[in-house]
Amino acid sequence: MVKELKKAEIPGTPRQFAIFAVIVVAVAFLCYWGLRDIHQTLASAVCIALVVGTLMFWRFRVAIAFIAIVVLLVTRTVDLGHAIEFMNLDVIVFLIGMAVIVALLRDTGFFLWLGTKMIKLAKYESRRIMIALLFLSAVMAACVDEVTSILFMTALVFELCERYKVNPVNYVISVVLATNIGSSWTVLGNPIGILLALRAGLTFEDFMRWSFPVSLIGLVCLVVIVLVWQRSDLKLLKTKIDAQLESGTATLDEWAEVRDKAFLKRGIALFLGVVIFLALHYRLELLFGLGRDTLLVATSITGAGIAMLWKRDKAEEYLERGVSRGTLVFFMFLFSVAGSLAYTGVTGKIAGVATGLMASPVLLTIIIALGAAFGSAALDNVVLVAALIPVVQALGAAGVSNFPIWWALLQGACYGGNITMVGSTANIVALGMLEKRTGYRMTFRKWILIGLAGGLLPLFVAQALLLVQLPLMP
Repeated sequence: MVKELKKAEIPGTPRQFAIFAVIVVAVAFLCYWGLRDIHQTLASAVCIALVVGTLMFWRFRVAIAFIAIVVLLVTRTVDLGHAIEFMNLDVIVFLIGMAVIVALLRDTGFFLWLGTKMIKLAKYESRRIMIALLFLSAVMAACVDEVTSILFMTALVFELCERYKVNPVNYVISVVLATNIGSSWTVLGNPIGILLALRAGLTFEDFMRWSFPVSLIGLVCLVVIVLVWQRSDLKLLKTKIDAQLESGTATLDEWAEVRDKAFLKRGIALFLGVVIFLALHYRLELLFGLGRDTLLVATSITGAGIAMLWKRDKAEEYLERGVSRGTLVFFMFLFSVAGSLAYTGVTGKIAGVATGLMASPVLLTIIIALGAAFGSAALDNVVLVAALIPVVQALGAAGVSNFPIWWALLQGACYGGNITMVGSTANIVALGMLEKRTGYRMTFRKWILIGLAGGLLPLFVAQALLLVQLPLMP
């Protein structure tokens, strides 16, 4: 077992709450000065207060989200029906289903098997293991989606770190950063990709031609950053591995930890079946005339249902593992508060202002990329992209070549998710798993420096490569 980790200092001193109150009041005044509408001001101020409160008081994020939605309801900024609609229950159900499947996979011994196999292929060299983890995170995100990938990879990191008795915190952060970058590789990697494909007419082939190559270089940039940042962690990991090898306690056979090979193989078959249907869900929905994302959610909960019927004696245990209830509840209320921005017309005003900014495609591409990156650091990137799509469409209608701007929006939102703890769904899911497994509570200070480096530097590299190709774009 990994030694119990030292918990982060519990936030919530009177001084911290006073600072938070000053920030909220100042933001409210600024919002009203710019918007001149009380409901739009409330929606904006409450949304920003929720984000700031979550960053300052991560442990109390659910309580802050509860208060935020109540403020919006009692002030009639949003009605109850829309507040529930904005909670995106399809995302919540999808998360629950995938968490059950991942719990089953862990029970089969799959993560121990894969971890040992990866270590052997890396020849027990810690830097190679880290590189393999980062590339596997990105590939998983691109082939399935960022949520499924982070559930899978975080579980794998826990098994690896438990095997060698090392602190998993920095390893979890690293695979989150790689997951967010990998989610921009294909249309399947992130709900953002599907949203842009539908609104901008981008195809799977477009993603492979324009996003994948530059984002692959962005991942290479991240690998360099992580290897430098985690050099002491990797040195310790190497020491632990060498010690086990010398003592003969290292597991050299990946099958040694597997109690039931048939159970493992059937568990992998179930997981691969779910992955295949997730990858094909959009085409199958078109083929059978089903509503958008019907099979996306259905595949997840079907896989979970099969897992719980198959292992009936462990059904409740599988439901308890993976994503914590607190994380799911926080997601629901975060989505609901963010949805109030569109409901009150705040996003429409932002679109109107941005449409009036006429500039060269190069400058607009840079502005959109950076705006999406820093916006995703504060808001869930799906909500942000949904708000900015009308902006890019209006620019195209005004005669601006917006093809490169679509890719800037995609990569800015995906990479910008790395900047803060709440920048993307993958971040929140992974940190919920980390807290549930170890008791460690992430702090803003711990995350922000590596988040900025892991988000902005790969974004600059990817955008520079994209801008070089402007003459080749339609």
